[in-house]
Amino acid sequence: MAGKFCVSLTSAKNDPDKATVAFVVANAAVASDKETLVFLSTEGVRLSQQGYADDIREEGFAPLKELMENFVKAGGLIYVCSPCFKRRKLDEGKLIGGATIVGGAKLVEFLSDGSPCITY
Repeated sequence: MAGKFCVSLTSAKNDPDKATVAFVVANAAVASDKETLVFLSTEGVRLSQQGYADDIREEGFAPLKELMENFVKAGGLIYVCSPCFKRRKLDEGKLIGGATIVGGAKLVEFLSDGSPCITY
């Protein structure tokens, strides 16, 4: 792949527009042959739970669930902030496909070569 790209997402149902646009951009990056990571933190970690994104649909965009599934199918990575996940008492047994719970060090490792990162 030609480089890396990171999308940091701090929103879920509290701001479905940001959550949707984040995955639109992530899909564009992975389709552009970038090793692409979506880092879910704060409220964004809720998207890591099976069924949570099923009813999120912003006008003019594909449903969020579809965007997330397409991202993973294309080889995109989803990292879930461990402390944020634990603070919200979410269920590790209900993680969506392609999601991995990680500490901040994994994000730092991904970004350590100067990879661009945008935040929604």
